[in-house]
Amino acid sequence: MSGHSKWSTIKRKKGLVDARRGQLFTKLARELAVAARAGGHDPEMNVRLRLAMQKARENNMPLDNIERAVQRGAGIGDEGQSTLEEVIYEGYGPGGAAIMLEVVTDNTTRTVAEIRSVFSKAGGNLGERNSVAWNFEAKGVVAVEVGGEQAEMLTLLAIDAGAEDFEQEDDILEIRTEPEAFEDVRKAIEEAEANVVRAEVTKLPRATISLDSKTAGQTLRLMDRLEDLDDVQKVYTNADFPEDALEEYQKTG
Repeated sequence: MSGHSKWSTIKRKKGLVDARRGQLFTKLARELAVAARAGGHDPEMNVRLRLAMQKARENNMPLDNIERAVQRGAGIGDEGQSTLEEVIYEGYGPGGAAIMLEVVTDNTTRTVAEIRSVFSKAGGNLGERNSVAWNFEAKGVVAVEVGGEQAEMLTLLAIDAGAEDFEQEDDILEIRTEPEAFEDVRKAIEEAEANVVRAEVTKLPRATISLDSKTAGQTLRLMDRLEDLDDVQKVYTNADFPEDALEEYQKTG
């Protein structure tokens, strides 16, 4: 498994978002609102909203909070229409790795100033539109803990459900799909009672860049600071992190 894939798995296992649950709920509510505004409040007819609601439930977001966020996005009842805006920001880390941010904000002037400041303090820089976005593509990812003959069984099961690529190291099998096949693959894996450690539609780099240990550490800290910003929903990179930097990252934070 590449250093890029390991970073995603380690980040999930560390549970950083759980230590900032209030902030996590804010970000989940924003995603629910923009999903409902874009595709309607019925999750059966709105795949993005269905995935957002599932993620909110997995993170123990109260049902009332979920319903209010959906109503706000759809302009239902007393919640009022959401004024949130989705924006993509792009930049480079201190070692030249591409970094792309998905942002939901009600004030782009404030948000871009905060993002630029974080990049600058970390030795990176905010880039122009499409300076790095071209290097990322949407993919579904289901990462599963496997043992014994389970990997082969789950691989065959995932292929039947629409999976297109696999990567494994030690006890983690990472299954990749086109976004349209993600739900079918995830459902098939969960019905097999496998231990899913990460499941999401994300952005994966078409090509990665290897970093040395020092620069990798700086880049990992930069990405954590970006994710700490309230308006930043997701952070993507094409950095391929060396093993020692990932081990240190896993111990800290």
